[in-house]
Amino acid sequence: MWLSDLFFRLRYLGGTPPALVPVVRLSGVIAAREILGPLLSLASVAPRLQRAFALRGARAVALLINSPGGSPVQSALIGRRIRQLAEEHKLPVHVFVEDVAASGGYWLACAGDDIHADAASIVGSIGVLSAGFGFQRLLERWGIERRVYTAGATKAQLDPFRDENPDDVARLRRLQDDIHADFKAWVKERRGTRLKGEEATLFEGEFWTGKRALELGLIDGLGHLRDVLRARYGKKVRLPLVGERRGFHPLRRLLGLQGANDADAGRTLAAGAVMAIEERALWSRFGL
Repeated sequence: MWLSDLFFRLRYLGGTPPALVPVVRLSGVIAAREILGPLLSLASVAPRLQRAFALRGARAVALLINSPGGSPVQSALIGRRIRQLAEEHKLPVHVFVEDVAASGGYWLACAGDDIHADAASIVGSIGVLSAGFGFQRLLERWGIERRVYTAGATKAQLDPFRDENPDDVARLRRLQDDIHADFKAWVKERRGTRLKGEEATLFEGEFWTGKRALELGLIDGLGHLRDVLRARYGKKVRLPLVGERRGFHPLRRLLGLQGANDADAGRTLAAGAVMAIEERALWSRFGL
């Protein structure tokens, strides 16, 4: 890296070198643990973000986002880290949406100083979702009795093997309301007066195409990374992709088994299969 930087500077000695804008791709479901495929978490993206913002001579940092959302906690952690690095290095952050920046994906997009998307990109879904299954009738059909013992009246709330309790649902909705309030506050903090829609429209979980998102002030323009940054920083702007550093076992990494022993492999794969189904469900909500 040092030698390539030196050769680059020597090449443009006596002249003005083209602008440098490192690019970080944030693609995938947002979750704390990677099992079967690439997921976004603070632990997985922080090193790439750090390298991009610290790149010598950078004029800005660009983020390519393609995410249907996921964990609100990881979304908040990543978003705040982006802002901390931007303020520390005094660099603007340009965000470009690919297929989708919805829910937690839009949370990440709001960490940018400006957001661009394709006219057909999916943007928004500013809400909170919880989903599960109820298996109590399945147990009855097979004559299975489940026994649960707790210390604490609400410890087993929302147990999928018991009938739904309205009090449990009310508690869950209070939690969702708290998280939703944080999401809305973040969007308002970052988008400010650029928001053009009514709160009842913007913050009820609906999502839109990039064209409609522009009308609502959720994004700042329609366009793609190369075109927009060339127009802003010059046709010779350098856009190096700051990628993830991979280990020596790509197959084990793909299967989520990097560093795992053989005894844990079966359990890891089983858990990964469930997560893969959930991940597929998140993408399919947006027709992807």
